[in-house]
Amino acid sequence: MVTDIQETTLPIDSPAVGRLFTSRPRLLALGEPTHGADRLLVLRNELFRQLVEQEGYRTIALEIDCVRGSLVDDYVTGAGDADAGLDEVMERGFSHEWGAFGANRELVRWMRAYNEDRSGDDRLRFAGFDGPLESTAAASPRQVLTALHDFLADRVDPALLPCTAEVLDGLLGPDDRWTEPAAMTDPARSVGRSAQARELRLLADDLVALLDAQTPRLIAASAPDEWDRARLYGRTATGLLRYHFWMADTSPSRMTWLLGVRDAMMAANLLALAERGPTLVNAHNSHLRRGQSTLRMWDHPVLEWWGAGALVSARLGGEYGFLATAVGTLREQGVDAPPSDTVEGLLYALPEDQVLVDAPRLAAELDGTPPARVSSWYGYAPLDPADLPDVDGIVFVRDVPQQ
Repeated sequence: MVTDIQETTLPIDSPAVGRLFTSRPRLLALGEPTHGADRLLVLRNELFRQLVEQEGYRTIALEIDCVRGSLVDDYVTGAGDADAGLDEVMERGFSHEWGAFGANRELVRWMRAYNEDRSGDDRLRFAGFDGPLESTAAASPRQVLTALHDFLADRVDPALLPCTAEVLDGLLGPDDRWTEPAAMTDPARSVGRSAQARELRLLADDLVALLDAQTPRLIAASAPDEWDRARLYGRTATGLLRYHFWMADTSPSRMTWLLGVRDAMMAANLLALAERGPTLVNAHNSHLRRGQSTLRMWDHPVLEWWGAGALVSARLGGEYGFLATAVGTLREQGVDAPPSDTVEGLLYALPEDQVLVDAPRLAAELDGTPPARVSSWYGYAPLDPADLPDVDGIVFVRDVPQQ
């Protein structure tokens, strides 16, 4: 099937990654085929350390709540509450319960230690780039709308504000109206198309418009991080309200809209991070791929939408790089050695425990498109062989041991 697959391989390190690109990507995305595998997270940490020390990367962005991730950024930069310890930061700063992963804890600890004798642009930064969303619920927009309103109220003529804080609070109402888990499967349980929610969408739009219209004044009156956070609050407020609106939809397009809105929020956050400088992004392969994403869930037909990677790549072109991770086995989950004719099977036959593969070169070496691997566990998503020409590199790990 291939002439010499070994010639397409490189070690997994910063210099080898650099050889895959003609210039340093502003966003280097490292995908993962499953969440929470410690070996993959340790590998990510080591690659980030090398990118920091050898390539000038200063930010890492993870697939967690962008607002909660700000708490982690404050901790690693020393800008947060001096009384907040690592345990509290890992609990409050990570969504999806990912603060419990040991490699994530080690990443945060190392970043804070690295920053101890550094300042300004030389400090490492941490970011979440997902919306405040869980698989069964979405957050109330209260936190971000209130924070955005407060930021503006402190810096612009009060007469320009579209509403008072009291009006905003009244329209928001109790937070549990917004976070109702049943709304994910029952649109009737969502508050997203109530009269109050529709009014809040208009107000959020006006608050963001005011943020844009007053940009010179606001930049002059704010520290850079305050300005960045205000823009984050604006993006998140409008995105969350849009997400809640589509949670209340009853049309066949409902899930496609929800998936698309989530990834559009991710993409907007990644583009903002790209303005800051070279950033390593870590998330599931499905969010970072350049092609259209597909998913089958519940009784829906196959859903199609453009993921964050596709949206960002369309904007940044060659300044977006994508490394897709694949594994040979996850035996504790029943994922045994891959069939020899799949991409994973070809890589599994190599002698190395882990390797970086020049994906376009591998695609050119293959005699046709190999069959796709079928996973026996829902939590692992194999590579789609059709994606190879649009992947810059494959990070392959032969065996992911039991944790």
